[in-house]
Amino acid sequence: MRSAGFLSARQRRFAWLGFLLAAFQAPMAALLIDDASWLFAVVVAALVATVIIADDVRRRRPEPAE
Repeated sequence: MRSAGFLSARQRRFAWLGFLLAAFQAPMAALLIDDASWLFAVVVAALVATVIIADDVRRRRPEPAE
């Protein structure tokens, strides 16, 4: 059995939802707003993506031999 990551299944779904919402909101805000506040959504999306990737790496790590 593979080791579990540090996110539960529910947290993982919310992380993906947050990533998709932030990734969608950034270009829309860039089109509608003249300032650079859309950059915050890009940073949030990158942070959430990093957490999802780190969880994937931990889930795919082989179990230590006993």
